[in-house]
Amino acid sequence: MKVLSIFGTRPEAIKMAPVVRELAKRKGIESRVCVTAQHREMLDQVLSLFKIKPDIDLDLMRPNQSLAQITAAVFTHLDPILAKMKPDWVLVQGDTTTVMAAALNAYYRQIKIGHVEAGLRTHNKWEPFPEEINRRVAGVTADLHFAPTKWSQQNLLKEGVAKEIVHVTGNPVIDALMFVAEQKAPTRIASLLSTLESKRLVLVTAHRRENHGKPLEHICAALKSIAARGDVEIVYPVHLNPNVQEPVKRLLGDVPNITLLPPLEYLSLVHLMKNADLILTDSGGIQEEAPAFGVPVLVLRDVTERPEGVQAGTLKLVGTDEHKIVNEASYLLNDSVAHAAMAQAVNPFGIGDAAKKIVDVLEGATK
Repeated sequence: MKVLSIFGTRPEAIKMAPVVRELAKRKGIESRVCVTAQHREMLDQVLSLFKIKPDIDLDLMRPNQSLAQITAAVFTHLDPILAKMKPDWVLVQGDTTTVMAAALNAYYRQIKIGHVEAGLRTHNKWEPFPEEINRRVAGVTADLHFAPTKWSQQNLLKEGVAKEIVHVTGNPVIDALMFVAEQKAPTRIASLLSTLESKRLVLVTAHRRENHGKPLEHICAALKSIAARGDVEIVYPVHLNPNVQEPVKRLLGDVPNITLLPPLEYLSLVHLMKNADLILTDSGGIQEEAPAFGVPVLVLRDVTERPEGVQAGTLKLVGTDEHKIVNEASYLLNDSVAHAAMAQAVNPFGIGDAAKKIVDVLEGATK
């Protein structure tokens, strides 16, 4: 059985790494990896961490390219690869432009598609943009759906997907998290943590397209207010996108109790998550990861495709309104009971065996 795993961004690589490693263990599976490098530097960091060497590197990242340009590039460069390799299965993960274009390209070539992290929905095509439509396109082309939770499984069943091709596996991000958390913290992160002394660490990540412009400026204003407490240190690794870099550095660059960092490799980010008192994020992956460490998460979005975390009590939606962010963060930092209630909630995204389940299903579907 020939399996081609295709991914292009750091979040995809993190979640696919355990699956790729599991595929490599199985006799009777010829596993290949193709990266589009939709995100170059951040992708390479993850590949190095998990010791994965791509068989094909399309190297498609270009400065300030549009969604249409990256989509066209994936189609143009991936199609001859599929034509030559003729894999039995293409595996894609999540909801990026790489996922959408690769899934559709594989469909055109009549190659079977397995969609990892299938069934996430907000039912609003503009939030998150363009991810909601990307994952729906992947969903209608997929031959196997690896749903992380029963909620995501139900989304697919309601859309008419046959029950026998939808499998609840958990999310392989938890597999990846457990692997990385056991490794030693990088020196600069260990040094940063040692300087906090009695301060409480508030970790922030905010970069999504729908938050560019005024929403991000409101987030920055809220962070400035929270930092004024004096008993916290806000650590914000800033995404390379100029639409994030410019406002964040302009508004927060010289604010006391705020440390702006360049984008971090995954190992460093994991150790910051482990040591945080509170996380504010618009990231999808961190909504799944932080609860594994018992860290409350305030989600800087109005909707989430991961409502299981909200229902479980590990996440709370706060949007991008400055006053709401400040009020909710202050509540958790001031009220130890409220903080503990979120910290002790059960993570609904799995226990770290998703990769094994995914490959087991794949093998069974091919027999």
